[in-house]
Amino acid sequence: MSEGQSSEAAVEEQLRTFMQTLTESETYQEFVDASEALEEDSEASALLQDFQQKQRQMQQGGFDQSLMSELQDLKSEMDENDTIQRHREAQEALVELLQETNDVISEQIGRQFAQATGGGCC
Repeated sequence: MSEGQSSEAAVEEQLRTFMQTLTESETYQEFVDASEALEEDSEASALLQDFQQKQRQMQQGGFDQSLMSELQDLKSEMDENDTIQRHREAQEALVELLQETNDVISEQIGRQFAQATGGGCC
């Protein structure tokens, strides 16, 4: 095995260790649990689907005051839904952990490791 292959194998092993550590972390586990709870909560899931559908309608059809009002009402309902809030908080905590990880890697290699892509469920 050449030195390059040996280095790659070491990196892959460290990556597997990192992934195991991440998936065993409390932050990740809370995200998984919150995601499962969201999938099992038909009311919360329906609320999210309605909100996302109205958002798409708004993006495709331009500004519509009644649609905007519906979106605001749905947003208020989502803000009051414990399952959605738990998922949102768990997702934000996981994103923060991953951003911190990215910062450490970027600092170690002297380059920006990953670019923010945004996203989110809600």
